[in-house]
Amino acid sequence: MVQSLPHGPAAHDPVPLDPRTAPVPRYGDASLADLLPAVAAGQGVPGLSSGLELEPADRVCVFLVDGMGWELLAAHPGEAPFLASLLPTSRGGTGQPLTAGFPSTTATSLASVGTGQVPGAHGLPGYTVLDPATGELMNQLRWQPWTDPYLWQPYPTVFQLADAAGVTACQVTAPHFEHTPLTKIALSGGSFLGRLPAEERMDLAAERLGSADRALVYTYYAELDGSGHRHGVDSDAWRGQLMYVDRLAQRLAERLPPRSALYITADHGMVDVPQDPDARYDFDHDWELRAGVARLGGEGRARHLYAVPGAAGDVHAVWREVLADRAWVATRDEAIELGWFGPRVDDRVRARIGDVVAAMTGTVAVVATETEPNESELIGMHGSMTPAEQLVPLLEVRT
Repeated sequence: MVQSLPHGPAAHDPVPLDPRTAPVPRYGDASLADLLPAVAAGQGVPGLSSGLELEPADRVCVFLVDGMGWELLAAHPGEAPFLASLLPTSRGGTGQPLTAGFPSTTATSLASVGTGQVPGAHGLPGYTVLDPATGELMNQLRWQPWTDPYLWQPYPTVFQLADAAGVTACQVTAPHFEHTPLTKIALSGGSFLGRLPAEERMDLAAERLGSADRALVYTYYAELDGSGHRHGVDSDAWRGQLMYVDRLAQRLAERLPPRSALYITADHGMVDVPQDPDARYDFDHDWELRAGVARLGGEGRARHLYAVPGAAGDVHAVWREVLADRAWVATRDEAIELGWFGPRVDDRVRARIGDVVAAMTGTVAVVATETEPNESELIGMHGSMTPAEQLVPLLEVRT
């Protein structure tokens, strides 16, 4: 069992981090939210623009690999020789990565990709966040408990806008994603083609790309992330998955029709959190961290803290003191003002953000072994703003 970390001067007494020093994502010119607006604008879809500069292409495929962070990919050229050879092409040939957005987690990132909106606008600002209408935590990946997805995220997707503008839009992914609320509000538009074998997805994505003069195709692979969560990114299982992803990417690239651009990206990176008490603060067994907190949201590397009435200031002070140089801890107003969730936060989204937000540094996490037993057992984690989690590739192949 994860134990509570001993606190106090003898154990850990550094100066708390200033939240102004957190590396805020590059919303507006180099974030995941900027990708599809740049692509679709280049295809002539009206009403879209982006500070991300990409050469236009008639046919564009976006292949998103869950969990394939920039730093992880750059550190494993032997396992991913094809992908590594494309690193200089990243972000329009600059050889630089994109930033995922905060928090760097799947639901938030996929919503940013699909809608072209920052987290503060699309309104999926974490793994679990408070639903102000019910007072309960809502898991935005599993969509539990149920809430109307179109009220939760009302913006059209870029795929819908492209489809309305005459671009053939298509999503090619695993069949079980077809009817999920996250797919409906983040990635829907055009046609959905479900295929279980990943090789078939690559072949079908290339086929659909060549089926029209203008096409926008999205395909996705999840198992690299799952392997990292279960076994860690410093494991043979994870490296084997990366080798497989490399073969998939090359297979897709070799089947591209003429006048095509393939972009290979990710929703976040990952860090391994050691299984020892010094790296894992257990909220459920730590009276200091629990004091004044009515709901613990987010995930181990990026926490939303919803305080009991009148306790937000105390929660902020205690978390800053306890986590000190191991996390950037900000009030809701500070996090919004500093742009953690983007340059704007819609009114309907504000209360979903914690009264206090904590983004971890290094390789530590705040787990909850009783209320979140499964998540607390994970080895690989993500969510914060460290480069290992935040930076993602935007590799490019053109025909």
